[in-house]
Amino acid sequence: MSDSIGETAETVVRATVSQFGLGNFDIVRVPYIDSVEQIDSTLQEVSTQKALTCHTLVSPNLREAFNRLAQKYNVETIDILGPMLQAVQKLSGLEPKNQPGLMHSLNQEYFKRIEAIEFAVKYDDGKSPLGLRKADIVLIGVSRTSKTPLSMYLAHKRLKVANVPLIPGITPPEELFRVPPHKIVGLIVDPGKLNEIRTERLKAIGLMSDASYAKIACISEEIEYSKSIMHQMHCLVINVSNRAIEETAHMILEHYAKFAEERKLN
Repeated sequence: MSDSIGETAETVVRATVSQFGLGNFDIVRVPYIDSVEQIDSTLQEVSTQKALTCHTLVSPNLREAFNRLAQKYNVETIDILGPMLQAVQKLSGLEPKNQPGLMHSLNQEYFKRIEAIEFAVKYDDGKSPLGLRKADIVLIGVSRTSKTPLSMYLAHKRLKVANVPLIPGITPPEELFRVPPHKIVGLIVDPGKLNEIRTERLKAIGLMSDASYAKIACISEEIEYSKSIMHQMHCLVINVSNRAIEETAHMILEHYAKFAEERKLN
């Protein structure tokens, strides 16, 4: 529950639940709370469920009402921001603004992030080669090398990212060869690792795991083909086999920052 969008509380909840390996659980977000009546009706409903209620309410009146009504309905609750607000107030001697949504103010950085996310969706998986010349970064690689999740992660860092799948027998779009090499990042993966990923993917969608899509020989051919294209591009190549999305993204961000700095100096 939140008097803003509730994103902070949900992030904390998901991080907590991940430590318990719980498979079946529901997260219900109740954002933009601005009245005691909303709190009352929500907690009354929660009291009939086996549930834990977390909140990031910053309005003193709503916080007071929440605590009172939580006791009334005997609801288990967690105040996520309260202890931090009190600790910082005590340490700094400053009063908190108690204004919801300050972290999500509609400033220029926010709009850049939204624009980058929309860009990543629009130019995902080679949908339109026209986006390649507008991109800050272009990711290339065979299927299941994390191109899409990386594009979205980097979009949250305000980079416009397009990605293009490399498929043997299908020539990459001409526009790709016009992109400056420093803007292209090739993603490769070990054949054995990709075999595991693709086998699980086939099982998840109800297909036979022995399809050519998951065969080591076909995968090796795809990867060698992708390496030949990357060699032509003279681009940065990253092996994502044992790397988390965040680690790969960090390497790309460092690469991008390096060339951005060089352009400034020139």
